[in-house]
Amino acid sequence: MTDSAQLQRDLARVALGDRAAFARVYQATSAHLFGVALRILNRRDVAEDVLQEAFVSVWHHAGSYQAASGQPMTWMISMVRNKALDVVRSAAVRHETEMPVTAEGEAIDIEDARPSPLQLLTQATDALAIRGCMEALDASHRQCLALAYCQGMSHCEVAAHMRAPLGSVKAWVRRGLERLKKCMENGQ
Repeated sequence: MTDSAQLQRDLARVALGDRAAFARVYQATSAHLFGVALRILNRRDVAEDVLQEAFVSVWHHAGSYQAASGQPMTWMISMVRNKALDVVRSAAVRHETEMPVTAEGEAIDIEDARPSPLQLLTQATDALAIRGCMEALDASHRQCLALAYCQGMSHCEVAAHMRAPLGSVKAWVRRGLERLKKCMENGQ
């Protein structure tokens, strides 16, 4: 994988329609991004489709990448992750809308397991509070927490991804969690 600065330069060129830069971005990141999709979907064929859709989005939206917001790899991982989660959700919706039937073909009554409106409101409020607290963190803490807890990376993987010492990454994760906890306690 190439360094972050090179990816930033290549994404800037992709925004201008540079196909060679796009090829370099693909070569540098596709294996890792495919791994992210595969971890979420557990199906190679669907992960390949998600990866293709993500790279189409990279081609069309490279101009929206802001280096100040985070590393280019993090931006692309979030794109792949979101597309993979969309596939998971749509499959769950398709599965939920199928009526279960008995062997004789009669519909089976099932209890509604969906959260109540109050539970949804509580979840949304919690999500907004967490998001606000995450945005208040330093960039390195926020990125480490996102990679570790949203992408499922180990501390070693986060250190390799960020090209930072393992001890620093562990400290950033620990401090980020401490600050996140304080923020959540103060907000409630």
